[in-house]
Amino acid sequence: MKKIFPLAFVLFMAAFSSCKTDRANKVAIVDPVSPAAAKAQLDVFRDTLDVRWTRMITSDDAKMSATTQVLSELRKQPDTNATQVQQLTRANERLKTLRYNQQSMAASEHIDAYDAAQDSVLRAVYEVALPASGPANETIQTLTESIQAADNEVVGHRVRYDQAAKQFNNYLKLHESEISKIGGEYSQLQPLPLFELQQ
Repeated sequence: MKKIFPLAFVLFMAAFSSCKTDRANKVAIVDPVSPAAAKAQLDVFRDTLDVRWTRMITSDDAKMSATTQVLSELRKQPDTNATQVQQLTRANERLKTLRYNQQSMAASEHIDAYDAAQDSVLRAVYEVALPASGPANETIQTLTESIQAADNEVVGHRVRYDQAAKQFNNYLKLHESEISKIGGEYSQLQPLPLFELQQ
């Protein structure tokens, strides 16, 4: 009986020591102010930003693609102004070269110029595709509705992107010290411009 007690005590102490070590390790892993935690959080923010940006650009690309299809259908119509359709096709194709990216949008006039160019193309396409007199071609009607639906989503996409960008920017500002210790590309990260006009 005397031998059992010391053995039980040793086992208890070993288990207690192991629990303390496990707890210490867990605290170290989830330490919210460590460079490792900062890197993990930044990766999450950047993934979210990439997803939201990709969704927005994919929607915009789909809008241009549907516009191209509408213009292609219009070329088949006997009473279509071929010169006008050709001009609109070229203008639509040029839009991608005018589009902003995550850095160039820092200049709000770049966004405004792109929006104005796209709106101009779409207004002209609507006038040709959806004549005031007579029914529109069914295929053209369906494509035009998809263009309008995508166009109506632009503000929502930009708001959601800005929400993610603000979180990213705030994190950079609040955890500058931890981020600087990560090194590499992380130490070069800069706040992202927003669609929302800054005061």
